[in-house]
Amino acid sequence: MTQFSDDKPIWRQIYDMIAMRVLSGQWQEEERIVSVREMAASVGVNPNTVMRSYEHLEAVGIIFNRRGIGFFVAKGAKDHIKQLERKKFMDEELPKLKERLEHIGLTIDVRVKD
Repeated sequence: MTQFSDDKPIWRQIYDMIAMRVLSGQWQEEERIVSVREMAASVGVNPNTVMRSYEHLEAVGIIFNRRGIGFFVAKGAKDHIKQLERKKFMDEELPKLKERLEHIGLTIDVRVKD
């Protein structure tokens, strides 16, 4: 059973967990991933919660569904996740960090590495 935090919805935490498995290379492009039911059983949640994660992953192009076969990691998923995570960091987390650093008298130089 997976321990979930209270800071964001469980479906989003599962989404993040799957994205990290792709980024780490645990799941390769075009590789079949565990079924909704298998994932639900392994993390101890309702299959509907996992399905919501899979639907969002599919909507942003990280996974795709082969009807009757299952879900697979999309081609280019790793690079796409990096792009999405960079944007999220730049839009959401960096402004907060920058503000905090300014309050304590520090500055940072941000350079994007390809």
